[in-house]
Amino acid sequence: MLVAVIDLGKSNSKVALVNTAIAREINVVTQRSVVNTQTLYPSLDHRAIESFVVDALQNLSAQHSIDAVTVTTHGATVALLDNTGSLAMPVLDYEFRGVDSARDDYQHHRPPFSETGSPALPGGLNIGAQLYWLQQNFPVLFSTVDTILTWPQYWVHWLTGHKHNDVTSLGCHSDLYRPDQKTYSSLIDAMQWRHLMPPTRQPGQLSGPLQPAIAQQTGLPENTPVYTGIHDSNASLVPHLLAQCGTFTVVSTGTWFIAMAMGGTPVVLDEAKDTLLNVNAHGQSVPSSRFMGGRERELLGITEPACSKAMDTLLRDPSTAPYLMPSLVPDTGPFPDASTHWVNRANDTHSTHRDCAVTLYLALMTNECMVQIGSDGPTFIEGPLAHDSCYAKMLAAASGRPVMISQSQTGTSVGAAMLIKAPDAPPACTAVTLSPDDQQQLQRYATQWQRYLSEHLTNPPHN
Repeated sequence: MLVAVIDLGKSNSKVALVNTAIAREINVVTQRSVVNTQTLYPSLDHRAIESFVVDALQNLSAQHSIDAVTVTTHGATVALLDNTGSLAMPVLDYEFRGVDSARDDYQHHRPPFSETGSPALPGGLNIGAQLYWLQQNFPVLFSTVDTILTWPQYWVHWLTGHKHNDVTSLGCHSDLYRPDQKTYSSLIDAMQWRHLMPPTRQPGQLSGPLQPAIAQQTGLPENTPVYTGIHDSNASLVPHLLAQCGTFTVVSTGTWFIAMAMGGTPVVLDEAKDTLLNVNAHGQSVPSSRFMGGRERELLGITEPACSKAMDTLLRDPSTAPYLMPSLVPDTGPFPDASTHWVNRANDTHSTHRDCAVTLYLALMTNECMVQIGSDGPTFIEGPLAHDSCYAKMLAAASGRPVMISQSQTGTSVGAAMLIKAPDAPPACTAVTLSPDDQQQLQRYATQWQRYLSEHLTNPPHN
């Protein structure tokens, strides 16, 4: 079965054609995501996405017979529709910090962490905070809103005309969902938004056929079925939900690095350290922790995997090696109040060494996230950093547990497609192997990083 997956990340928009029999993408088309700064507030350019998706589906359908379409997108985003089904307001960019101007007032309304598993986050990372800010600042426009759709389901609505929300996007630190009762949270009624919220569905359910106009634009048959979409990090979890038994952790490495623990050691989540409850494709609560690793990597200008030879040189003497301390992106991750700086940066004259140190930092921060959520058993890496062997080796050394590397290009697209039809065999993964020398050198570096981290948190540098 060939499934076209509209895969909208915060940094990149993609359309992937997935062969579900082998759980692999056979074609992926990508373009950079765009934020429109000329609207009432920074917003996602849905017209640019529409044009890209139509072109991509046209090209793919000209080459292949597509059996179904589904959607996966980043979280913390909703589309507000009027009674004609068009956008009533621009789709707010969750990184817009103007939302913080209403934060103090909003705090009086938002449900506690114990109800939703949603920590209080900056900007628009809580959908409830977005909606509150929009309602307070644009009351006339907000009064025209007829339906609030999660971002994957906006695109399902665009494709089919049907309106519903998916539990995975609602369960992504939105403040709008109560995982233990599988229902909308108390915030919905407190803010009188109940009439704006459509019924919820689990991902992978049939939504309906393509609308004739979309079929005509894309070249797909009108009877092409479209399935309920899913939040992207939870899409990365799907292949392992289907293939694994017992305890394991999945690390999704996109703009956000998100660790999700299935089973593991029971822990009390600390909402001040960017831990949360995700809701997976089966509707189960999943302890999760995250930091903005992809964004940090991007800000540091790193686009390629770390160089193994440079890594070997860097690890020979941990006392002079460079170390990156958290956090380059403030207010996120396990150390939200820490301000980044380098240790031994002046001694590093090779840019390749700096790049290697960043990769090691990302792995060590990932391990910190996994500790917070009680991770146990094997760890499966999905996304771009699955193809960086230095990242995977450090994660294996630091965690002391098996690490498996996904062979998928995107992880998210394959997971979304597998909800429609499970593969004939589990997706291919490769186990990370460490030589005794690798293990010793990496653990020595990790131990030194931990020492510097303790000093960094106790005596932060003065900028």
